[in-house]
Amino acid sequence: MSADPDCLFCKIVAGEVPAEVVHATEGTVAFRDINPQAPLHVLVVPRTHAPNAAASAEVDPAQFAEIATAARAVATAEGYDDYRLVFNTGAGVGQTVFHTHCHVLAGRPLTWPPG
Repeated sequence: MSADPDCLFCKIVAGEVPAEVVHATEGTVAFRDINPQAPLHVLVVPRTHAPNAAASAEVDPAQFAEIATAARAVATAEGYDDYRLVFNTGAGVGQTVFHTHCHVLAGRPLTWPPG
């Protein structure tokens, strides 16, 4: 799957919708969340469209691993050694944009279990 013309994150990747991009690789784009839940709240998305993390991991495991590598680079660049990665897969757990994305959160205590 390369792109979905109706997908918000595909439009951000293509530069059609503005976002504060903080990191980009050949396979990923990372940008600040518009409703941050922590001092660092960045979304890392693959450049190719897949509806969720499970689909991305199945279709292209190497690119899926690149999401975690990009997330680490974002956290490090922002000065954080400790950070949380969150993937929501499905509407029932809070996924609202159906393009694989990883939330990178840091900068405040994050309790367990979440929400």
